[in-house]
Amino acid sequence: MPTADRPPVGLLYSITLVGILANTMITANIPDILDDLGRGAGSAGPLVSAGALPGVVLAPVIGILADRFGRRPILLPCLVAFGAGALAATVAPTFWTLVAARLLQGVGGAGLINLAIVLIGDNWSGADRTRLIGRNSAVLTAALAVLPTAAGLIAEVGNWRWSIALGLVAFPVAAVAWRRLPDHRPSTGRTLSRQLQDAATLVRQPVMVFVFLAGFVLFLVIFGVFLTALPVHLEDRFGLGPGARGLVLSAFAIGATIVSFNLGPIRSVVPLRPLLVASSFFIALASLGLALAPSLILVVVAVLLYGFGDGSIIPALQDVATSIPPDEQRASVMAVWVSAVRGGQTAGPLGAAALFAATSTETAMLVGAGLFAAVGVLFLVGPIDDRVLSAGMDARTDAGSDRTGERP
Repeated sequence: MPTADRPPVGLLYSITLVGILANTMITANIPDILDDLGRGAGSAGPLVSAGALPGVVLAPVIGILADRFGRRPILLPCLVAFGAGALAATVAPTFWTLVAARLLQGVGGAGLINLAIVLIGDNWSGADRTRLIGRNSAVLTAALAVLPTAAGLIAEVGNWRWSIALGLVAFPVAAVAWRRLPDHRPSTGRTLSRQLQDAATLVRQPVMVFVFLAGFVLFLVIFGVFLTALPVHLEDRFGLGPGARGLVLSAFAIGATIVSFNLGPIRSVVPLRPLLVASSFFIALASLGLALAPSLILVVVAVLLYGFGDGSIIPALQDVATSIPPDEQRASVMAVWVSAVRGGQTAGPLGAAALFAATSTETAMLVGAGLFAAVGVLFLVGPIDDRVLSAGMDARTDAGSDRTGERP
């Protein structure tokens, strides 16, 4: 594919970064938001989940529309909706108004990170695709190192509303996307009914079911343990304020960024299955360590260990999800991945908040450790390995040879 036809890589990274702002700019400030709006710790669940809930339903719809009408006509409204939600959240007068504003952000966010990955899958292949997906994840995790700390520090200088206002950057990103993003639409003459049937057949493949299940549990643990239980744990157990909580939450990104940025070289020497198994057990051990750590230093060590697992497992699963489908089904399949992820993002905070409200934050972390240990076992015995990626690329090559005149 000619380089001139490809979207700017920086724009794709910017779309990904907007997609994470809804939660990264509130996690360090959760206790302060709840105190300011007169809510107890149990309200952390709906506060965090609101940003993910719309994606459970809307992500598949967005994927189907992006496969049918093109990427840009669907991406631009998502960015605008996200920015509108950020504006409403910044001025929300009550807790439930804030939750409603975050739901609007979730509507826009349902199409951002997945479409950025889809655009990489559309425009790059093979080792280049793996490298860019890894670097996209590295940019994301590097931002996760900075944004919670920035949000906490902004809250200490001003208040938590100022940090939420950073979501307004969605508007200038939308303007750049309107001008610079190629209006590529996968070539297909299928009816909507046939499109849905083909996508349903693809997502029912055992390897894809494993990818979706792993994504659900992964983000259930991330959002339940690391983004909901851990900030409360750091305040209750160690007495940390918002700035210090942000620093601890950001520590995971050191390892995650290094691993993600080098995913291409790592994947050239480490097979897919061992990588996924090792990553899963890193996350399980990190959750266990957070529950049992008697000192803040050991908490930071556990967070760093989590980063090593996070930095490899997320881009590796995204690589599988984009490598298997053909162009005309990629957004639909990635949307099912996002729907599974949003399901985990929604259930994780609600479940974790219920657990630590009834018992303790340590209990939520122990449950997260058990869940991800089980995922590691599933990767060990399941159908995901390097052969599935090769089979997917071979199938697309054969299909492309039969569709002369289509964009490769």
